[in-house]
Amino acid sequence: MKIMLVEDDEALAGEIGSFLRRWGYETVEARHFDRIGEEFSQQMPQLVLMDINLPFYDGFYWCGKIRQVSDVPILYISSRSDDQDKIMAMAQGGDDYVEKPFRLELLKAKIQAILRRAYEYKVRERIFLGEGLYFSLEQQALYFHGKEIELTKLERQVFQRLAAIRPDVAAREELMMELWNTEEYVSDGTLTTVVCRLRGKLKAACGREVIQTKKGQGYWIP
Repeated sequence: MKIMLVEDDEALAGEIGSFLRRWGYETVEARHFDRIGEEFSQQMPQLVLMDINLPFYDGFYWCGKIRQVSDVPILYISSRSDDQDKIMAMAQGGDDYVEKPFRLELLKAKIQAILRRAYEYKVRERIFLGEGLYFSLEQQALYFHGKEIELTKLERQVFQRLAAIRPDVAAREELMMELWNTEEYVSDGTLTTVVCRLRGKLKAACGREVIQTKKGQGYWIP
């Protein structure tokens, strides 16, 4: 899940971003506070953390602009504690409100609750595998930052099995059975070739080793 931080306090934005990344979220920080709408459209996050006191226009303004084009969840993070501000935040389309200063664990709990409510069905359709990488069960396709990684039928079968049981190890024999279900003849060498090609495509797309080998056992995705 990608979270966009609209916070002009760079130190706080950095602290929140670092914390959320440790919990597996992808984060992007707003840079041009006079063009938040453009940055939102470019990034297409699954949740926005929105401060109220911002340069140029306040968070209420940008929440309203985002609501014109998207129903993405918006969580306000603000030092304003007046009830009128909270009412305004909800009236402009916000989903929740956290007062500064706050504990990062509380923020995480709020984020998890909002994402669960907003994406519970969609999350079941996708297997998330780290920053920007997910397998769509509905589309039967692998994506990195929204761009499809082209896979052959055999590569897709192997990857789907590894993703479905992650982080457990899939034995080579188990993967061979999965490939036999495609009604194509495959040998032990074919499996080795398929995994090798998969690793190469994933490394080229996202710059990291996604599939690991457990010596004497099989393959797994951490």
